[in-house]
Amino acid sequence: MSSINASQVLETKPVGKLLLQYSIPAIIGMTVTSLYNIIDSVFIGHGVGPLAISGLAITFPLMNLIIAFSTLVGIGGATISSIYLGQKDTEKTNSVLGNVLLLCVINGFCFGGLTLIFLDPILHFFGASPATLPYARDFMQVILMGNPIAFTFIGLNNVMRATGYPKKAMLSSLLTVFANIILAPIFIFHLDWGIRGAALATVISQSIGLIWIVSHYLNKNTTIRFKPGIFKLKSRIIMSIFSIGMSPFLMNVCASSVVIILNNSFMRYGGDLAIGAYGIVNRVLTLFIMIEIGVTQGMQPVIGFNYGALLFDRVRKTLRYALIAGVSIMTFGFLLSQLFPSAIVGMFTDNHELMELSKFGLRVTCLMFPLAGCQIIITNFFQSIGKAKVSIFLSLSRQLLFLIPFLLILPRFWGITGVWSSMPMADFISFMTTIGTFMYFVRKGLLFKTNKTIE
Repeated sequence: MSSINASQVLETKPVGKLLLQYSIPAIIGMTVTSLYNIIDSVFIGHGVGPLAISGLAITFPLMNLIIAFSTLVGIGGATISSIYLGQKDTEKTNSVLGNVLLLCVINGFCFGGLTLIFLDPILHFFGASPATLPYARDFMQVILMGNPIAFTFIGLNNVMRATGYPKKAMLSSLLTVFANIILAPIFIFHLDWGIRGAALATVISQSIGLIWIVSHYLNKNTTIRFKPGIFKLKSRIIMSIFSIGMSPFLMNVCASSVVIILNNSFMRYGGDLAIGAYGIVNRVLTLFIMIEIGVTQGMQPVIGFNYGALLFDRVRKTLRYALIAGVSIMTFGFLLSQLFPSAIVGMFTDNHELMELSKFGLRVTCLMFPLAGCQIIITNFFQSIGKAKVSIFLSLSRQLLFLIPFLLILPRFWGITGVWSSMPMADFISFMTTIGTFMYFVRKGLLFKTNKTIE
């Protein structure tokens, strides 16, 4: 489908069908990606051992930082692209594509190179012990060497989804995941490369996905594509990308800071296996959060385009449907975690102590999941309509304003239970803050000042 046809669809097709059209591929892509992370952890847990899971958990802050720098460019570029498409300006959309590619490559090399130089001190700071450091180091050395590939893959895939190709974006994610699922057990079990083999499988799989994406942008039948003249960094485009992408960037930077505090708290109150338990819980919770993000990725081009086209009734309706979907997804995650914790945790390990720690943590951390579903949708709504400052504030509120203080205070009284309990308490206060902010904007008439037409 050409970008012109995609623009007509975004402007005229019923928003319920549009949300399904854009969200389902994104949800499938995000779900399969998250399932890959779970399966990868299962392979590592059973093929390398429980301490390897703890070592993998030590790398979470760095992985969050990789996602942070990727989404800074990818989400920002995707949002700006969809808004320009809504304004029927394909020339600027192509320029955004060129700037996204250059920024991803530059950020990938700079971040990967600097981190490799100081890798051991960074991992020690993140909570690594002498027992878990070798596993964390072996994993991250390979991941960081492939960092430019990961950055470019994530950035270009986001723009592809936002410019009218959600199914292709889904297929690129599926391609990398299936390649990884095939390669990881071969490298870990048959070639006996351990946790380093798992990392190598990830990099190779992302390379395969990137080749697929590049072929899309080289296709002459694609309106938004690589062409001469777009590969020039433009300050106005860069500032627009960064201003929109700053919200998910800061959210992931804060998430990295939170995981550092979490790892050190778990080490202090429970030891290496407690860190491993958090690693397992984090993988499970991330699955449902990634599905939720799939909904936000699906609503982003629909809301961004129609907001740019001043079709505010369509924006309202899209938000309403997204909220219903988001809360339903997180409620389902809550019920599964409460009813079947043993079955879920048992996929990762057969170590009794690690299983008991993980089951308790899983039940506690997901207590406020339904409320978190609403908070995530509304936060990304502000991002989708270009209100970067509001989105940044709401993104930071849960982690920086609420969760970190809880993590510093509650464990002093409740020990490891206080560490786990900090997360649902922060979810509740963040939900209340988000709802209050949204209602303030609605009552003040700051979201929808005019209306062009409705379906």
